[in-house]
Amino acid sequence: MTPITLSVNGTKYDLDVDTQTPLLWVLRDTLGLTGTKYSCGIGACGACTVLVDGRAVRSCSTTTESVAGKQITTIEGLSPDGSHPVQRAWIAEQVPQCGYCQPGQIMTAVGLLKANTKPTEQEINKAMAGVLCRCGTYTRIKAAIQRVIEEGATV
Repeated sequence: MTPITLSVNGTKYDLDVDTQTPLLWVLRDTLGLTGTKYSCGIGACGACTVLVDGRAVRSCSTTTESVAGKQITTIEGLSPDGSHPVQRAWIAEQVPQCGYCQPGQIMTAVGLLKANTKPTEQEINKAMAGVLCRCGTYTRIKAAIQRVIEEGATV
């Protein structure tokens, strides 16, 4: 175990963990932030996506050591009441079905919109292609992202 400081959702945590532990497990098991989901464990499905310095990353394949000193945002950190523009668009477009992939979908969408406030349809498709939805709500996901763009909301 090694002491490490992580900044998660605006709070600094001094932790004593194995720095090679995937960030996902530190978030879920150590910090109790269970909104970030485990699915494939190899970074292929996107359910575990969080933001690191505003960029979407797969927390299951990101070591804790690699994010020390960076700003980590989980689904819990977007807004305390679901009022983040992407969350509001998700509700308006009735995106979720089972909901399991939705934290990863939302965090990927936020990362996209932070990097590019007006992505094209192809850029949306490319960014979101890496997050699997077993229920197939891709059309509604794209509609929600386009709603945020049309509303000119700042993410």
